Amino acid sequence: MSLNRSIGNAEYMKKKIPKNAKYEHVKTRLDTGCSLTKYMERLEEIKKNYRYRKDEIFKRLKVTTFAQLILQVASVSDLNENEKDSESHSPEGNSCSQNYLFTYVISGVGELNIDRNNQKMASELVSSPEPTDRPYTDCPYLLLDVRDRDEYDCCHIISAHSFPIAMLSRTMNPYTKEVLEYKNAPGKIIIVYDEDERIASQAATTMCERGFENLFMLSGGLRVIAQKFPSGMTTGSIPASCLSSPTSSKGKKCNASHHPARAAEKRWRFTSDELAKIQEQLEEILIPSNSNSRMSSRMSTSSARSTASSRYSSSTSGRGTARVQSSRSWK
Repeated sequence: MSLNRSIGNAEYMKKKIPKNAKYEHVKTRLDTGCSLTKYMERLEEIKKNYRYRKDEIFKRLKVTTFAQLILQVASVSDLNENEKDSESHSPEGNSCSQNYLFTYVISGVGELNIDRNNQKMASELVSSPEPTDRPYTDCPYLLLDVRDRDEYDCCHIISAHSFPIAMLSRTMNPYTKEVLEYKNAPGKIIIVYDEDERIASQAATTMCERGFENLFMLSGGLRVIAQKFPSGMTTGSIPASCLSSPTSSKGKKCNASHHPARAAEKRWRFTSDELAKIQEQLEEILIPSNSNSRMSSRMSTSSARSTASSRYSSSTSGRGTARVQSSRSWK
């Protein structure tokens, strides 16, 4: 017998299984790891939603990372405000106010003036904006919308400031007060965005050339937000150009007719319902719920339990924990 004789026929390896037109629309839900199909889909998504360039000098921030930052800032801000409220209503705070009034009496100030001062302080507290109308205390990020003012009034991300790209062409005072406060500040970042990265990339490049080292551009802009976070993150009507994609991240068609046009509200904080929607959509992106594997369902339930336990522990922690969290630098 010849030793070079092969077993079987090599043509069998080239044989393909015939496709059935009845099951062409059926796709597998089992994650088998990296494949050429997933790689090609990823390339198509990058070409459609992102505009990467080799000579970029600015840093990018993914939408999912920005959503996690929003949830973290909101939770820590609520914890610190509850801590301040508890300290203000404590008996120690009342004794401090009494000692403060006692020093007025020693210095010769009459009771009538003390009453007037109390009335003045009360009127200032009443006239001060509500917590929902002012930005988060010690917010680590400054969100800038570099589109035109009219587009900003139609739709923008909640807590975003209007900063048209035309501001950078000014010879005098090209930056606002907020931008100067956040420029290269330790523990703080500046995030710019638009609809499809056309304007934001130009603004980010110009600002980085002028010395901004803590500048980030939100990858994808409103187009990716409309696909991954259609509700909870923006206010107003999402532009039709962002909804023109044939399919969204969940495979459903996006039609602008279902969303009536409404003006955007200028708000600096997210409501509890909006934060819950963002958390739900973020978990859907990180751990898809349409998977049939038992491992993914266990992971989703364990993550939900861990988040619930962490919220409970953070709400029941003492004052020292809140102070430690507030003193940590944001990353």
